[in-house]
Amino acid sequence: MRRSDFLVVVLWTMTVGTAALAEPISVRHIQRPMHRFMVARFEDGKTIAKGEFSQVVQSDEVTMRLTYHFVDGSIDDEATTYTEQGTFRLVRNHHMQKGPFFTKPINFTVEAATGIVTSRTINKNGKIHVESKHMDLPDDLANGFVGTLLLNLPHNTTPFRVGMLAPVAGGRLIQLLISSEGEQPFHTTGQTLKATVFRIHPELGGIVAVIARLLGLQPKDVMVWVLKGQEPAVMRIVGQLGGYGLLVSSDLEGISFEK
Repeated sequence: MRRSDFLVVVLWTMTVGTAALAEPISVRHIQRPMHRFMVARFEDGKTIAKGEFSQVVQSDEVTMRLTYHFVDGSIDDEATTYTEQGTFRLVRNHHMQKGPFFTKPINFTVEAATGIVTSRTINKNGKIHVESKHMDLPDDLANGFVGTLLLNLPHNTTPFRVGMLAPVAGGRLIQLLISSEGEQPFHTTGQTLKATVFRIHPELGGIVAVIARLLGLQPKDVMVWVLKGQEPAVMRIVGQLGGYGLLVSSDLEGISFEK
């Protein structure tokens, strides 16, 4: 294992284990079929990828997919199915990243109902290695649909945590601390609206947090802008694709934010 890969595994594995359990997020907005487009840019405004989001609803089961096609030919493709029966519950999640943009490609599947987690990797000779294992997964696992949870939060919500299965070393459970950061105006179709801003913070504890800061491997917080109301929507996401590298801003097509 390369040194950089080993450090990432250590940091994700030794996360805070004593944080409070998350409270289930109640369903306030029933999801509907949807088809939208996103634009991903670096902080300097350079476009690096175009994204397509689709959502299909069958009874109380929702399947969503977000695919980014990069200008360099790379692909980030994530498909998620969850149920919305009073609260939200993950059914399955499949996330794939490949191409020159990603220094460490991933192909990671979570079957929440059975607890089966599968990783597919390709070695330097091009041989595919498949590893599957059973894990005891928490009910609040939110792989792939954290944005949906944010759409359903009440106003003035207090900070809360959700579980996330990181795609390293065959899958490592971590916690994300989510808090509201106020509001910010944005422009769309000739009108100015306000989005609620949320901060998503991966929690590292003790000596691991110190080592992460010293080595520059502390994952950066992810910021998400959400439009509230009768038809809530995720308007912008700013974070590191794959949990490392430069910050990338992904905006809903047709909107702009004040500097």
